[in-house]
Amino acid sequence: MNYLFINGSPNKQGNTARLAAELLRGKDYNTLNLYDYHIAFYGQNDSQDQFDQVIDEMSKADVLVMGAPMYWHSMSAAFRNLLDRSYGGIPEGALAGKDLYFVFQGAAPTSKQLEAGEYTMSRYANMYGMNYKGLISNAREAKKAARDLA
Repeated sequence: MNYLFINGSPNKQGNTARLAAELLRGKDYNTLNLYDYHIAFYGQNDSQDQFDQVIDEMSKADVLVMGAPMYWHSMSAAFRNLLDRSYGGIPEGALAGKDLYFVFQGAAPTSKQLEAGEYTMSRYANMYGMNYKGLISNAREAKKAARDLA
């Protein structure tokens, strides 16, 4: 199995990365740090854009763990930008059949904030034919999901 963690946090060793590591404990996985890539905003033309590189890496994985810290009650800007750019930017079938886990954590997230993240990511997975495996917002959930991870 090919596992890919997409880190939407500017802190490469922060809580988002720690939860993903707990989920992927014992697995050989690659990490793609979104803040290392230049991804133009939706509708922009930018010769330095690396969106296609990110999607190419995603398409090679069997299991995607996408993670974002909660900033201002929502996902980080880099993560949200990736989702926005995905609309119409992913070749048909490129992500179909992949398992998707979403790591979404913050200092004190409310149930409504977590529900909004869950809704967004379940819709994202559905749009591209992925198998949405759920939201992980704490270590207990990461450990539980790790037992179910192929």
